[in-house]
Order: sequence, then structure tokens, then C-alpha cells
Amino acid sequence: MQVVLYRSNPMARSSQTPLRIAIDTGGTFTDCVWMERGRVRMRKVFSTPADPSQAILQVLEAVGAQNFTLLHGTTVGTNTLLQRKGARVALVTTAGFEDAIEIGRQARPALYDFFFDRVEPLVAADLRFGVEERTASEGTILRSPTKADLRALRSRVGGKNPEAIAISLLFSFANPENERAIAQNLQTLGLPLSVSHQILPEFREYERTSTVVMNAYLQPVMQHYLDNLEKQAGRGGGKARVFVMQSSGGITALRTAAREPVRTVLSGPAGGVVGAAAMARAGGVERIITFDMGGTSTDVALVDGAFHASHQAQIAGFPVGVPLLDIHTVGAGGGSIARFDAAGALRVGPESAAADPGPICYGKGMQPTVTDANLLLGRLPPHRFLGGEFTLDLQRTRRVVTEWLKKNQSSLKLEQFAAGVVRVVNATMEKAIRVVSIEKGHDPRQFALAAFGGAGGLHACELARSLRIPKVIVPALPGALSAFGILVSDVVKDYSRTVLWRVGGKLPQEKLEGEFLALRRRAEGDFAAEQWMGSVHYQRSVDVRYRGQGYELNIPYSPGLVEDFAHEHQKRYGYAYDGRELELVTLRVRATVKSPLARTVAGSFRKSAGKMEARKVEKTAVYFDGRLGPARMHSREDLWPGKVYRGPAIVHEYSATTVVPQGMSFQVDRRGNLVMS
Repeated sequence: MQVVLYRSNPMARSSQTPLRIAIDTGGTFTDCVWMERGRVRMRKVFSTPADPSQAILQVLEAVGAQNFTLLHGTTVGTNTLLQRKGARVALVTTAGFEDAIEIGRQARPALYDFFFDRVEPLVAADLRFGVEERTASEGTILRSPTKADLRALRSRVGGKNPEAIAISLLFSFANPENERAIAQNLQTLGLPLSVSHQILPEFREYERTSTVVMNAYLQPVMQHYLDNLEKQAGRGGGKARVFVMQSSGGITALRTAAREPVRTVLSGPAGGVVGAAAMARAGGVERIITFDMGGTSTDVALVDGAFHASHQAQIAGFPVGVPLLDIHTVGAGGGSIARFDAAGALRVGPESAAADPGPICYGKGMQPTVTDANLLLGRLPPHRFLGGEFTLDLQRTRRVVTEWLKKNQSSLKLEQFAAGVVRVVNATMEKAIRVVSIEKGHDPRQFALAAFGGAGGLHACELARSLRIPKVIVPALPGALSAFGILVSDVVKDYSRTVLWRVGGKLPQEKLEGEFLALRRRAEGDFAAEQWMGSVHYQRSVDVRYRGQGYELNIPYSPGLVEDFAHEHQKRYGYAYDGRELELVTLRVRATVKSPLARTVAGSFRKSAGKMEARKVEKTAVYFDGRLGPARMHSREDLWPGKVYRGPAIVHEYSATTVVPQGMSFQVDRRGNLVMS
């Protein structure tokens, strides 16, 4: 199978030929990957932050498809949260708990900083409404809202003119009867409703309420965006079906994503993890640390044979309880801006030049970025960017950065400054990799570093050396791997329910099977309603803790659950108790329909050495460790599969550039992965 890059409008194709197109919208570039006639095709365009759908339409027009399925990874939800541009939300909760969303957990982000600014809740105080109702912790209804209560509530909520409503009552996960009554009463207002027992039927009232509020905050924005995207994608008489990537590592129907947008806030990074794992697995590597360095941020995750979803995370300072792949994000990307702080120390990020104005070398930016630093060090060939479609302005970069250094009264030379920028941003990314590996009981020396994103290959080898990671893998399509991951993603739906059962010895297997069966029936109903084809695979797990603990570990369900929990607790925390009573906290089911392309595409990026022709290798000069020295410059397309090459070298391709320092060797394997060791 070949990888083909589209740089102009293709020839007309039959309107009867359906295409499966994946598009990932990033802060700097919008990436598109699709399959056509047995070939994987790719295109990158600059993102349009003011209206992300415009870049998507540019790509779709270039593809020229009339009948297609669009799989979309979007940053609209994330950006809405970061910029605080969501809906005006009304929160309905149990009387006396209206301010729980603001009180939170009383956890300080900086223990000794008395002057930090707390993140303001997404719901203003005058939009929080309490209802006189109460459900006991075991599910008994102690008090139901009266008809008069419901009428008064509808009048009070409607009088504040909200744009969306979140409903989260105390212990609704144990018995949702009161929530259903309130939701039915408020439906007459004609506003989007986010109801906690439907979105997150789990304990921990603050986290559950925060998740439901976040969902309501995003609903109108995502509904408008996705409706507009579906309409625009199908204009011109074509047929377009739109699906959305979830943070949990699978796609879902557009209507589901519009109803529960909180599940899409990390959809792009999740696609990258799926794509990297698929390509590494095709090359025989099961244990990887993914390193996705784009224009705005860097996302890292650990895959130990399978994905691990987290059920407690923070997005933009707010806790969220829906499943997300365990991805750690830092503000370090190719567009991250360099600056000197008040003490004269060099800082990089988290502020980014993004797509507009972009780095200095793009032609409009005026502040130095990581991309500019790599260009000044010779690590980015200026005439090879985007396959030669776009030339980086080296002379402008040297002039503007020189003026910027003088303005900041710095005595650093250009190359010293650029090397410092790279060292600082590498330190930030190294810390992120430690968070997902060493801090969770994993030895990074036992993993390979899978680097992708437009800037991942520029920094991967230096990071691997620092962490003593023995192997670096740069998969095919590195600059669009998130889009590729979305293309091959399964359909995934997650279900959960808190039970809080104590276990002193034998597992209550009959009760567990009954609860799992109920969750499975919900999944079957949802898959049938959305008309998904294919067999459904189910993964069952349980959140377990020792009695008296405040947090739990998620363990795959099996008859050996107790022993598996003890082993994982020992691995994570260094100790385990013998014979101590356990609590089974939350039961979870992940339902999956396998992608029809996952095995076909990920395992088929083969290159045939018999068709390769020897080409003259260019030479260039690159700064390594503060010294300018010669390096070979290879086109990735020209590398012979299986042949071992030596660094220092620059490997360029359409979507990314890879830097191989002195002392490392590299080769392209039969699956198309660039492997360095």
C-alpha cells in the first residue's frame, strides 16, 4: 500500500465510490487522511481558528468526494472551555448543594500560595437552583418534588434565560426517579438538557456535577458547530455522514457527540494514541510511550499492550469523570513562544503563535518560537517544508530574532539562543513523559518512544537519550497520525454505575453478572438505535479500593479480581494488604465495534526494496551540542527498507522532519516505520 500526498484537486471520480475520510483539526494545521483505490492519501492545510470548519471545507473540496463518511477529531470543545466562550448554563441540584460546584474539594494547586486565582465555576451563583428533594445513599426516595415545586422551578429557571440546563441531584446514580421528574418538567422550556444519571451515573457529587455542567456548557456550541459541519460537508448534492472522535479512543455518531460533547474534549490527541499504537503493533512493538508534538501543545501517553482510560481527569481546571485516554498535555509545541522572564531566565510556552500569526519563519509572526529555533539550528530544511509547497523564511527569521534579542538586551548569539529554546522545551516534554511512565510505576527503558506530530521527530531522539529509552519509532504519516488514528478507530461506547459493595472474601459474582448484564443491554440498545453494523465486543472492569481509602484502581473483571487488585496496588504504590476488606466501587463496561480498516491499513504500509532507486544524498550543516557539523539529508521516500543508516542525519517528508543525532542508527522497517536506536 502506498502513501500518496494530494497537492491539487484530483481527477473526477465516480459519485458512487464511498470514501472514509478522517480530519483532525489542530491549533496550527488541519490534517486529512483517507483511503482511495487501495492507497492512503494525506493533505495538510493551515487551520482557520476563527471558524475551524473553513479549513475542513478546503480539504473536502480538494478531495472532491461526493459520497463519503467523515470521521472528525475536533478541538472546538477544548477551545470553548479554555476561552470560556460556552453557553449560559443553569444548574439544578438538591436544595442546600447549590454551591458545591464552587466549594469543590478545597484542594490548592499551590499549597503555600495564598494569592492564587481560583478557576471561576461555569455556572454563576444566580443560575444555581435548589430543589426540595432527597434520595438516600442506597437509593430510597426520601422526598419527591411536588407539582408546585416543579412549576416554581420551571418559572425560576425560565426567568433567567439560560441557554442550557444541567441537572445533578444527590445520589441520583442510586435512583434517578427524581431527576427524571425534573428533566421531564423542564423539557417544556425547549433547552438542551444534561442529566447526571444519563451522562455519569457515579458517586462523588462534585466531580459528577462538574462533568454535567461542562457538558451543558458545551452543548449549544458543539450542536451548532456539528450541525453546520454536516450541512457544509453535504453541500453540492453530495452524501455525507459525519462521526466524531471521542476522548476515550473511539468514534461515535454525530448526534451522540452533540448530546454529550464532554466526551470529545480530547478527541484529537486520542486519535494520535490510537494511530501510534496501531502502527507500532503492526511493526511488532506492543509497549510504547506516545509523543505527539504539534504546533500548540505536546500530548504524551503510555500504551502497555492496550489503551488505559482514566475516569478522573481535569480539563481547563475543571474535574471531568467521563472516560478519557490517560493523556498528559503540556503547552509545548512548534509554535510555543520563547521569552525572558523578570529574572532574565529563558522560558518557552505555554503561549503559542498558533496558525495566525504563526512562527516568524511563516512570514507574519514577530516572536521567536520553537520552530524558528529548529530552523536556526539547521534542523528544518527551509525548502523541504510540506514537501516543498511552503518555504520557510530563514533570512527573515535571523533578522527578526536578532532584533528581538537586542530589544530584550540579551547578549546571546542566534545559535546559542536557539539551542537554549530547544533545551528548555525538551525539559518540559521530558517531565511530561515522566508523569505518564515513572510516576505511575513504569520503567521507560522497557518501552519504545513513538514520536509523531509535525514537530515530534525533531525532538524525539534527544528525549529518548535523556530518559534512556532504547528505541524511537516515527510512524508513517507522522504529521497527520492523529487523523490516521481517527480513520482506523473503533466505535466505542462506555457505561458505568456506582454500587459501593464491600467484599471480605468471596466475590458476589451473581450480583456482578446481573449489573454487568444491565449495562450490556443499554449498549445493545444504543448500537441498535444508531444502526451500527458488526459484532459488539465487551470489556468489563471494576473500580476497587481497600475499605477506608479515598481513591480506587480500575481492574479488569475476572474471578481473580481480588488478587489482580493486590498485584496492581503493589505495583502502583509499593505495598498491598493481605486479607483487608475491599470495596467494589464502580462497575464499567466498554462496548466496541471494530473498525473495518484497522487491520487492513495499519498493517499494510509496506515498502518494496525492489522498486527503490538509488539517489544522491544531500549534505547540510546542523548544530548538535553547540557545534556546527555536517549531516546527511534524506528524503524518507528514498530510504531502502531494512538498510541501516547512521546519524547525524535529517530525514524530511511531507508532514514532518526527523533529526537523528550522532551515535544513533536508523532504518525503515517493512511496515513503513522509521526506527532509530
